[in-house]
Amino acid sequence: MLQFSPMRTVIIALASLLGVLFLLPNLLPASVLSAWPDFLPKRQIVLGLDLQGGSHLLLQVDRESIVTERIKELRRDIRSTLANDKGIGNLISTDGDTLHVELTDPVRTAEAVDVIKSLDSYASMFNIGGTAELEVTAPEDGKIDVSLTEAGVEKRMTALVSQSIEVIRKRIDELGTTEPIIQRQGNDRVLVEVPGFEDSTRLKDIISRTARLTFHLVYEGMSAAQAEKQGLPAGTEIVPNSNGNGSELLYEDVALGGESLTDAQAGYDQRTSQPIVTFRFDTRGAIVFSEITSANVGKRFAIVLDGQVITAPVIQTAITGGSGQISGNFTTQSANDLAVLLRAGALPATLDIIEERSVGPSLGADSVQSGVFAGVIGAIGVMVFMILAYGLFGVFAVMSLIINIVMLLGALSMLGATLTLPGIAGIVLTIGMAVDANVLIYERIREEQRGGRTPVQAIEAGFQRAIGTIMDANITTLIAAVILFFLGSGSVQGFAVTLALGIMTTLFTAYLVTLFIVGRWYAWFRPKSLKMQFFRFVPDGTKITFMAWRKIAMAFSGLAIIGSIVLFFTVGLNLGIDFKGGSTLLLQTPNKIVSVEDIADVRAQITPLDLGDVVVQTLTDFSTGEQTISLRIETQPGGDTAQQVAIHKVQDVLDPAKYEALKTETVGPTVSGELAVAGTIAVVVALFAILLYIWFRFEWQFAVGAVLATTHDVILTIGFYSILGIEFNLSSIAAVLTIVGYSLNDTVVVYDRIREFMRKFRKVPLIQLLDDSINSTLGRTTLTSFTTILALLALVIFGGEVIRGFTLSMTWGVVVGTYSSIFIASPLLTLMGLKNKAPVEKAKKAERRADGAAV
Repeated sequence: MLQFSPMRTVIIALASLLGVLFLLPNLLPASVLSAWPDFLPKRQIVLGLDLQGGSHLLLQVDRESIVTERIKELRRDIRSTLANDKGIGNLISTDGDTLHVELTDPVRTAEAVDVIKSLDSYASMFNIGGTAELEVTAPEDGKIDVSLTEAGVEKRMTALVSQSIEVIRKRIDELGTTEPIIQRQGNDRVLVEVPGFEDSTRLKDIISRTARLTFHLVYEGMSAAQAEKQGLPAGTEIVPNSNGNGSELLYEDVALGGESLTDAQAGYDQRTSQPIVTFRFDTRGAIVFSEITSANVGKRFAIVLDGQVITAPVIQTAITGGSGQISGNFTTQSANDLAVLLRAGALPATLDIIEERSVGPSLGADSVQSGVFAGVIGAIGVMVFMILAYGLFGVFAVMSLIINIVMLLGALSMLGATLTLPGIAGIVLTIGMAVDANVLIYERIREEQRGGRTPVQAIEAGFQRAIGTIMDANITTLIAAVILFFLGSGSVQGFAVTLALGIMTTLFTAYLVTLFIVGRWYAWFRPKSLKMQFFRFVPDGTKITFMAWRKIAMAFSGLAIIGSIVLFFTVGLNLGIDFKGGSTLLLQTPNKIVSVEDIADVRAQITPLDLGDVVVQTLTDFSTGEQTISLRIETQPGGDTAQQVAIHKVQDVLDPAKYEALKTETVGPTVSGELAVAGTIAVVVALFAILLYIWFRFEWQFAVGAVLATTHDVILTIGFYSILGIEFNLSSIAAVLTIVGYSLNDTVVVYDRIREFMRKFRKVPLIQLLDDSINSTLGRTTLTSFTTILALLALVIFGGEVIRGFTLSMTWGVVVGTYSSIFIASPLLTLMGLKNKAPVEKAKKAERRADGAAV
């Protein structure tokens, strides 16, 4: 086994070299990287928004507005087609999503039905077996009902989302940002992430505004106020003015649409020096614009943007140049933004912001610094401890660990993966798991050497026997990571990717790299014995009777579980906006210290806004001493749009010179409900999948015992969140699933030793066998738990306030997981009737032999 084939050596060298090559672009300046040959990797790890700042928006197509707009279009088209094209008199009324058409000539009902059906957007000779958009019925002669089909609305929404993505991409490109992420989510949502863009309010306005520009003639027979009292003339509508001063009575028919625009630019009126927007039509639009203005000199012509009249000037003369201007109450920036919107084109549907997460660049930079610093401190602490514990073999483990981290970061670069703060926590957890793999191997080698094997035999047997345990322990964590990736979102998915890659690099380095290093060392020095243990928490050969304490431990755990459940239903969890909905603002004062007066000032400004329950509190970063103000607004009645209005009100009243917005998060009730369900499903599915795996690898008692012990850890973690009041958010689900993976890792190591001893010691009673199994793995358990806690404590102390709750809960999970693998998982096997079958079978064989001899 220690005689490595050249192929295995090449694989190790190649994998390490590729890791360095893919990692290198992250360490080079852009000028050097741009000069690299094309055949060398250039991808870099993408920093998440929490590390570099930027905005994350989840937008949803407004179904109601789509239906309303389509009904309005149909009403105009039906009236025009029937009356103007076919000479069929009609009167149309709207009842919700249904149009009622009453004909003046009932005899022509069948003809009118055919004409209306021809207006179906999806009625085509190529639409074989396709979707009908319209449902047209004639309940009686002279009366026709027209409504939209569900399938037609769904198809229209799908098409509109695709069109919206292209429009959004054009708008963001106009802003000059780099590497935005714009993608479809589901059937009616669009995800937009723009890293490094500081002005989230402006970004939201530019992305979500429909920017539908239309031109309408103003009805001259009466004013809008008169129409409201006397009734609307046929074919007209009342449209409010954008300045909030009154309304205009316009013809419904769109004389000209913004789709004919070819360019729009911000400028200034030469007469008034006020900001304006100039526009230019294409050839068709120029002709239509010329015809309209020529035929309506002396009449008012309204320019309507998103259902509001921007301006309605009198046509003084025919405009034949194909260009014009829009004037209004513009600022320089609003004129520029409107020009951007008109150039990019109108959104085909209204998009509501149902989730928003914005991080300022200063907070992002601080997060990078604190996260990297904490990771480095944790890694150094683990490495130093491994060298103190195992001496030269600890150095081997550190060498393997460095290669592991390089390969992990190189893989993240190769994939262009997004690294978030939870992702950094995943890297630190990988360090702990990699150390665990080396500890398992070294403890096995020590056992084999104590059993009388030569150094080379001990090394070979240690690696062979440890690798099965390492595989079982890491695959259970990998299952949790995979489920987290598919059922999670955003930074949680980033954490899952980091954790999954870390598991794979750990398996590679633990078996191949560590074995290669140890093998080369042994081939060069040929020591007579292996001196590899200099420090351990638990001495060799302990005979602690853990099973004698099993009843007390299980009673204690039972009380702890009951207490956690009682806390959950009485005190409850401090649910974050991910699950509760609402908005959170993180504010910073110029001196980064929050006084009592600052809190009172913020409360005084927010209270008159009547936003319901608003929590204002101070957050302190213990590693730096800096303080921030956390402002949390409850879910507003009125849905996702109302939540956005509330956050705008708060931002408007707070003085930006006194309170810098570091971070803004808004989650509407739609998304929060979905996240709560998805989080619960993720935990349940992970436990079920792991149960199946352990059942396949062991016996059913082991599978049930492992899941029950892990459920015990999850419940106690929920109690931990409840008693300390730590915010329970989306990252907490990642923490819980990581605890599931770690707890199972620990439990599987103990179970693997129990299974081995059941095969090896056939006459030992089960209780003693369980004690012996736990004692034999106790050194490994304490060492691994300590190194993992050491790495996590670095994140708790130095990782910053943003992930402190996340890392605190993971630290608690390691402690609870270690306890449950010893005092809960093993005793559960006795309750489920596990027996050491070998002694029983041997006794039955002896009885049969005795009976035969007697005969």
